[in-house]
Amino acid sequence: MGTPHPLPFLRAYPETVQLQVQALIQQERLASWLLSRYPKAHGIRTDGALYAYVMALKNEYMRHADGISKVAFDSKIHVVNHALGMHSTISRVQGSKLKSKHEIKLAAMFKDTPPEFLRMITVHELAHLRWRDHDRAFYQLCEHMAPDYHQLEFDVRVYLTHLELTGQRLWAASPTPPQHPTA
Repeated sequence: MGTPHPLPFLRAYPETVQLQVQALIQQERLASWLLSRYPKAHGIRTDGALYAYVMALKNEYMRHADGISKVAFDSKIHVVNHALGMHSTISRVQGSKLKSKHEIKLAAMFKDTPPEFLRMITVHELAHLRWRDHDRAFYQLCEHMAPDYHQLEFDVRVYLTHLELTGQRLWAASPTPPQHPTA
């Protein structure tokens, strides 16, 4: 067993790209680079709002795909499954018919990210409604829904690298301001 890769989320990228990220890390500029590209977080905080967001994308790009019965943020996904999102199909027998329900769960970390990152993971999981494997057709559908999909996926991986190194969330929700009692 060899030593772990220094940038595990970026190991599939060319060495030149990895060296550029490594330089940003050494210069302690990775966080500022991410924040300059993506200055603000989205405002979707609840599973209901996430469901509405996912369904709007589905209806825009995949109107004829199977329905989705549940969409939620899940705090256990990244830790348990080493994934950022999950699409699952649950089949149940109802009378003489087999009914399928599709569920999408996104890692809770996406509550505190830019809207572009949320779109990237949502598009990825929606594409699994049509394609199970990460093949050419799958990525073509992702690019159809988000033309900058590959850049966003890379930037999410850079953010994961930042999180792994520092544990610091860059777009964490600001605390609610204290309420002033009314007279």
